[in-house]
Amino acid sequence: MQAKLSNRRGQIMRLGAIALLIAGCSDNSSSPEITLPPEPEPAATNILFIVLDDVGMDQMEIFGYGGETPPATPTIDKLAGTGVSFTDTWSMPACSTTRAVMFEGRFPLRTNVKAALGPNDLANSMTSPYTTTIPKLLAGRGYESALFGKFHIALQGNYPAGDALVHDLGWDYFAGWLDETGDPTSVDTTAGGVAPEGTYSCGFVPDGTQPNGADSGACYLADGNCTEHGGGIIAPGRSCRDEGGIFDPNTSCQNMLPEHLDFNRMNAHSVSPMVYNFPDGSVERLALTDPRSRQFRTRFAVDEAAEWINSRAADQPWMATVSFASIHTPLVQPPVDPASPANVDSTNLDCGNIVVQRILSNLMLESLDLEVGRLLVATGLASRDADGELVYTPEATDTMVVILGDNGSLGSTAKFPFDVSRSKGTAYQSGVWVPLIVSGPQVSAPGRQVTSMVNVADLFALFAEIAGIEDVQAEVPLTLDAVSMLPYLTNPEQPPLRDWNYAEVGLSLQANGEVNGPCVVGSCTQIPNIRSICEDNNGVWWGKGNEASFNGVPAPAEGFTYCSEVLDFVTSNGGEPFDIQPLVAIAVRNENYKLVENTFKDCSSGICVDDTQLELFAIDQPISTPWLDRAGDELPLDALDDAAQAALTELTERLAALRATVVDCPGDGNIDGVVDDTDLQEWGKYANATGLSSVYDLNLDGRTDALDEAIIVQNQGLDCRSGGT
Repeated sequence: MQAKLSNRRGQIMRLGAIALLIAGCSDNSSSPEITLPPEPEPAATNILFIVLDDVGMDQMEIFGYGGETPPATPTIDKLAGTGVSFTDTWSMPACSTTRAVMFEGRFPLRTNVKAALGPNDLANSMTSPYTTTIPKLLAGRGYESALFGKFHIALQGNYPAGDALVHDLGWDYFAGWLDETGDPTSVDTTAGGVAPEGTYSCGFVPDGTQPNGADSGACYLADGNCTEHGGGIIAPGRSCRDEGGIFDPNTSCQNMLPEHLDFNRMNAHSVSPMVYNFPDGSVERLALTDPRSRQFRTRFAVDEAAEWINSRAADQPWMATVSFASIHTPLVQPPVDPASPANVDSTNLDCGNIVVQRILSNLMLESLDLEVGRLLVATGLASRDADGELVYTPEATDTMVVILGDNGSLGSTAKFPFDVSRSKGTAYQSGVWVPLIVSGPQVSAPGRQVTSMVNVADLFALFAEIAGIEDVQAEVPLTLDAVSMLPYLTNPEQPPLRDWNYAEVGLSLQANGEVNGPCVVGSCTQIPNIRSICEDNNGVWWGKGNEASFNGVPAPAEGFTYCSEVLDFVTSNGGEPFDIQPLVAIAVRNENYKLVENTFKDCSSGICVDDTQLELFAIDQPISTPWLDRAGDELPLDALDDAAQAALTELTERLAALRATVVDCPGDGNIDGVVDDTDLQEWGKYANATGLSSVYDLNLDGRTDALDEAIIVQNQGLDCRSGGT
């Protein structure tokens, strides 16, 4: 497109010159005025934003890692080779926190989205309907925005808009899944009701070499159609799952659906609660019997995104976010790919085996890479040559493609030499270091790497800059933490634009001070927000509703509140100590040092109090090996040299200054910095609508009611704007 515009301008200049020559040869004493047509406005650039779930830097061979058996990612490699790879990008340590940061351009201490959201979290810990999300900002430049797949910056259970929450937060269109927890549900170990709970660890019937497996049977669809699978069909139970069906092993098709088949059971990545948000605000939630609800999640997201993108008018700029759920747990075999022997041979793997998790994560990432390639081809951004190789020429397109991992890999899937105990959920390097690739027509000198520090907040600025917004902060009323990124794409010699970086994960707000229960997965963590998620990650749940015990001693029926209480219980009953992951983890760094602040709950005295610990690391990033802030590498705080002491002072002051920009403003539910009649009016909308959780549940009791109104009245006239937002 840029080349076409340049040629057009050249033609206009040549015509103008010819006209002037003709005028100069005329007998007229005065030359006629020449009016040139105005230069056409550059066409707006579209944005395709692809988010990979739980894919940390450790997974990516293109960045030099991937362990001994790196997954094959030819599509992502192609994007890197034709674009810019950012080698020092920090995310937040969990999915919801990262997504809120990149869609708002604000750190978690401002967004208040501090943890992976769960069904018990209040709307106060979700993205606010009053914030400026990137689709709201781009709408001012004429963009249409859509999101496909995973959302997870708000959950419909405690968000007043319910299933319309994606539209409520600014997107014109949404097609994706809205699970209760925001993440894939557990594996249906009955495989659709054909066997008792716990029979099939991967959610489908394996082949006949396995217990309860079968090499033939009837594959039923929800509408009653049936085909008999066997013989030449690869892994009939798995193939039937890929078709959206339920495989009834060792049977023939019947005229009526067998009564034991249950098409209303959700199943990990295969059967999901699909929801649509339309531009007029209307909502459609599909039944689990709908074929679209029975697509593997990666396929659904690509199909829906391609259809929406291809339906845009040629002159209509758009931003499409394709937010995959891979490689988030539960890890299962992706759709069968006959061209991949490893994929086919994986049918009989035990998905409940923690060792198998690494194999499955590779298979899911490789399948995801294929789907990204399918998306590029389906939307005309790329093609395939005679050998099936991807042909992608970004400068010939009108679309910027951005691909990002949302946080570090889960510990059970993290690749050597990355630290499995300091991965997703922590503020250490393995938990926040993610791949970021940008390709498209605005990239100069493609195929290079940028080693400057980048934060996922900066993507907010990048999307705005791609859309032609030069001063992003001037168009957003709230304080931004985003730093410009476009210069890295257009100027290969661009010096660093960010001299410090930040990451944070913590606790969500729940009614009356409740917190997520403890989950022991080697170490003890409180990131899993309900028991099923803990167990999907091969953990033992010690919170409410637990069935845990140690050495024959059962845990209290009410469970434990904090990991430290579990540790005391286990060690007092003869067990060995184990590590505890912090409840709140914050990291801030400069070029040479990194400060980590971890906060735990110490319950040893019978009263649980905060225990905050600081660690300082010297950063050394050789090209050949990753720098990882491992246990034991922290510097002794009582014996620092002058440079380290200066860094500790600088980073501590940096953290304090950042916190000082966030001012508590009780009663200000619409985050405009003042408490006034507008707050009373907005409170009334939520109090009258449902009365349940909302951003105007100011006393955090799970209800929006007269008690919250009293807080607004009490603080009427309060102006918090001078201190920051």
